Amino acid sequence: MSILGIDIGTTTITALLLSENRGRLIDKVTLKNDSFISGDLHFARLQDPEVILDTVIEAVTKITDGSDVSAIGVTGQMHGILYLDENNAPASPLFTWQDLRGNEKFEGGMTYAEYLTENSGHKAATGYGLTTHFYNLKNRLVPKRARKISTIHDYIVSHLTDSVPVTHSSDAASLGFYDLRHHQFDNVALLEAGIDPEFLPKVVKNTRIAGTTKCEFLPDGIPVAVAIGDNQASFIGSMINPDKSILVNVGTGSQISFITTSLKATESGETRPLTDDEYIFVCSSLCGGRSYQILRNFFISCMDFLGGTEDDIYKKMDELSEEIYNLKNPLKINCEFAGTRAHPEKRGSIENISTENFTPTHLICGFLTGVADELKMLYEESKSHIAFNPRVLIGSGNGLRKSEVWRSIFEKEFDLDLVLPKHSEEAAVGACIFAATANSKYRNIREAQKALLGGHNEL
Repeated sequence: MSILGIDIGTTTITALLLSENRGRLIDKVTLKNDSFISGDLHFARLQDPEVILDTVIEAVTKITDGSDVSAIGVTGQMHGILYLDENNAPASPLFTWQDLRGNEKFEGGMTYAEYLTENSGHKAATGYGLTTHFYNLKNRLVPKRARKISTIHDYIVSHLTDSVPVTHSSDAASLGFYDLRHHQFDNVALLEAGIDPEFLPKVVKNTRIAGTTKCEFLPDGIPVAVAIGDNQASFIGSMINPDKSILVNVGTGSQISFITTSLKATESGETRPLTDDEYIFVCSSLCGGRSYQILRNFFISCMDFLGGTEDDIYKKMDELSEEIYNLKNPLKINCEFAGTRAHPEKRGSIENISTENFTPTHLICGFLTGVADELKMLYEESKSHIAFNPRVLIGSGNGLRKSEVWRSIFEKEFDLDLVLPKHSEEAAVGACIFAATANSKYRNIREAQKALLGGHNEL
């Protein structure tokens, strides 16, 4: 028997099958999430939920007919919201985590995000689902037939099971206005902000089956777990010894995460629910691997100007990055090109430019080092929230998997050996582990990790 994991990312959608026998990868497919849509909303970043659903169906049917699937786990991009009607069908586009309208001016010289943070007592950065909802309320943009807010992955679970969407605490916290200690939304703060708590989904904090399949492309009766946030899913799918390891992920954005008992947020990080009564502390960068893509786009522009082809440009960049071990007088590059959650007005910079070092090689190496520097700085600021002595750095995300140089930079920055997880699609694997636990195959997440990750990262 196998477990089906589905990961709905911002740019890709993955489905994979994991064997119940020691977590062997049976099959996987990754498709481009080609659902971005243009609209009249300046600074909004929208995706079409129906296109996402069609892509999920295509990915799943490419690898299974469901006949030997014992459970299904679903994860996806956090913070974003879509509105559902009374029949749990989409009443709006998906407003993704990249929505920037919370940074627009609102009252008293404050932005929407600043106003909510100041008046609610909760961190309310732009891109957080309830910050987006607050903006929509104030600008009369909530669809008339909207009855509920949902994440994209909760909607997919609802479609798979023909049930009312519920949300896991890992996603609920990412929307904002969340009481970590009591695992529920802060209804008093919501009402004071003019947000109807009845518009929000029911929250569950543990591993739970949401329902069984009742859809057009899988057999009826397969247990489907409540969806979880992709940050937590990646953590679950990467770590066997979370009490000895810290996780660094470099994807479109980048994060550093570790188990914590502290519920206090800092300017650079926040505590997020994992499952049951466990928490992780997370420091996030808005660019991360996107920085390398920005540099690639710069080189493409140069080639368009000078003549040339963009084929295999990442390969060439990776080859040049190996010169980092021989570089003298390196560039110092700050990769906060999209600002930070706390300071969205911040921008990146390039320093120490001389007559000799403004070269493609120096730029490439500077960008790679800059991403690592930012995460190391965030980690140093958050060390008071870690209650153990880290012995290894777990590296996830394609950025680290594909670049040996990048991995060596992180090892040097953190003074820790870096180990790659057993499987490359960490979030989808984490969704499988969560689903197997919810389906009572294992007593808890830790036991499922030991069984399905097969001795990986044993210390």
